Amino acid sequence: MTYIVPPCEESVDILYADAHLLFVRKPPLLLSVPGRHPDNQDCVINRIRETHPSASIVHRLDLDTSGIMVIPLDAPTHSHISRQFQRRQVRKTYDAVVYGQPEQDAGEIDLPIAPDWANRPRQKICSERGKTALTRYQVVEREPDRSRLLLKPETGRSHQLRIHLAAIDHPILGCDLYAHREALGMAPRLLLHARYLGFTHPASGTWIEQHCAPEF
Repeated sequence: MTYIVPPCEESVDILYADAHLLFVRKPPLLLSVPGRHPDNQDCVINRIRETHPSASIVHRLDLDTSGIMVIPLDAPTHSHISRQFQRRQVRKTYDAVVYGQPEQDAGEIDLPIAPDWANRPRQKICSERGKTALTRYQVVEREPDRSRLLLKPETGRSHQLRIHLAAIDHPILGCDLYAHREALGMAPRLLLHARYLGFTHPASGTWIEQHCAPEF
């Protein structure tokens, strides 16, 4: 059965624009690209193409995740940024509010990830067939039942942050795929937000970055 995404009333905000690319803020519960079902066509790229017809997608955020995305406006820019993603030269930082309190103030999660074909779209930790996945984290605030983390993924596997934090028993609050019932019920949405993105500008060759603070 195909899932129909509920309408998203929030706008896609343009944070920065030049002749080659845009930085935009994706709201939660908006697809990055169109879904297969005809009713799942509302998405970031389709909205952006209403005013920037040449726009293309070079990376994605999950439906539930909010935050910053880069949108190339021409083919050379797309190719250049895509290579930087592939070579892990793009710097990314996320905010997350997780269940409980990690023992250490900072650390890393190095667990391989593979598709869980029997439970799609879920992923799973798999030492035999999984691809290398590394997430670095820092605790920035602690409360009795939750903690706010800064996350820096060194790789970009599907659901990486969500499954990595669940694997160390600190699932992201509001995560309907990997959180246990208590953590799922502690937030009205997934508390995961892409707050920072930086890379070498394809045209100028200089470093370009943008910040986008979370609303939670």
